[in-house]
Amino acid sequence: MNILYIDIDSLRADHLGCYGYHRATSPNIDALAAEGLRFTDLYVSDAPCLPSRTALWSGRHGLRTGVVNHGGLACEPFREGADRAWAGTFFEDGWMKSLRDLGYHTATFSSFGERHGCWHWYAGFNEIHNSGGCGMERADEVMPQAIDWIERRAPSEKWFLHVNVWDPHTPYRTPEDFGDPFADTPLPEWMTPERFQSCYEGYGPHSPQEPTGFDSNDSPWPRAPDPIDSMEKAAAWFNGYDTGILYADLYIGKLIEALKANGLYNKTIIVIGSDHGENLGERNIWADHQTADRSTCNVPLIIRWPGDEAVQGVNRGLHYHFDWAATLVERLGGKVPGVWDGRSFSMALDAGADGGRDALVVSQGAWTCQRGVRFRSEDGEWLMLRTYHDGYKDFRPIELYDLATDPHETTDLSAARPEIVAKGAAILENWLAETMARSERDVDPLFTVIREGGPYHTRGELPAYLDRLRTTGRGAAAEALEQRHCRKVERSVTVR
Repeated sequence: MNILYIDIDSLRADHLGCYGYHRATSPNIDALAAEGLRFTDLYVSDAPCLPSRTALWSGRHGLRTGVVNHGGLACEPFREGADRAWAGTFFEDGWMKSLRDLGYHTATFSSFGERHGCWHWYAGFNEIHNSGGCGMERADEVMPQAIDWIERRAPSEKWFLHVNVWDPHTPYRTPEDFGDPFADTPLPEWMTPERFQSCYEGYGPHSPQEPTGFDSNDSPWPRAPDPIDSMEKAAAWFNGYDTGILYADLYIGKLIEALKANGLYNKTIIVIGSDHGENLGERNIWADHQTADRSTCNVPLIIRWPGDEAVQGVNRGLHYHFDWAATLVERLGGKVPGVWDGRSFSMALDAGADGGRDALVVSQGAWTCQRGVRFRSEDGEWLMLRTYHDGYKDFRPIELYDLATDPHETTDLSAARPEIVAKGAAILENWLAETMARSERDVDPLFTVIREGGPYHTRGELPAYLDRLRTTGRGAAAEALEQRHCRKVERSVTVR
């Protein structure tokens, strides 16, 4: 049985039809979901791109690999030191090596490694094909290369192929002649004119008055107008994102047709996944992936496994993305490396159960320094956020949301439900203690990021941003940021 992993960058689960979205963004993905297993509560352990794929391919949390950021010390793995194995842990204990030990020929079509200088990520691939656009290429440039590869290898067995497309990633660059397929389809109900106006009056990188960073620019991308100063422009951003999904889905359909034409459709495990989701107005972040919450870290996972009746239906367990990697290895007859944090739930599948964990802890270190705790109780589907560095956004140190009633995180319940906050804080503390005990280093790389001056994408931006806030009528926001980030530390001096 071959394995095809279609990795769609920045793909939110709740913008796919098979997850209940009201727009027809994903007919080919939906068809795969109807024949396979769909996961509702699978989260990446570390976001965004570089930390997420490092964690999945290594089977370990960023706290243990050292990779939680997009620049600085914490975008590189910890040095392994004198006990380093011949080819290093990323190869010897990596996901690709586990598949190679099972006889799989491993290949990737992706520009991810070059885009992020993520050279450790290549460990274990037999073939590496850089699709050439450093993350700016479209599916029509990537998929023909992958289809050609499949056609040339059609007679062979036992391959794992990773195909990475970027079309839902900002800036939304689906060709203009593809049109605007969602122009006449309403926005999600939660994004009302009143909510948009509140967002517009707010602040933070990628908020409506500066949706591409910390300033406003003349955007060369018609699907991503800058600034977002009207509901019409807000709709353009939603439509641009959803059109990117539809464009990727179109070419996924072509890839599936190639499998069928070569007699491989029922000889191939097909997986749809993503490295992270996308904030689309949640927490007043537009079209990026900057938080440790549902919108950024809850990703789709769809598995079509021919002949395996246990891999069908809907799985509602709480899982990390590297848990399914462990499950894949075990289900194929391999052994999950002992160094992994990923846990197989293969036995649960065979028993007709969801498996999963009691709670998840997810991290963000490139745009904020934040950890999210996802857990359940009889009266809620909880997300507690602990923010250590706000990335110059309107975040409080502790926030609490009930995702069952408030999936877009609009109402902070931390003051109303202190007992739930206490439970989330205890989960976080226990996770830190247990994960640090398994770590080969005594460093939490998230605090390395803070010591370096904050998340990579926000570092050094505050002085100019304070000026911009004041010149755009948001002086109160500037004052709040100054209070949080520019307070002088008074030192007492003892005169002897």
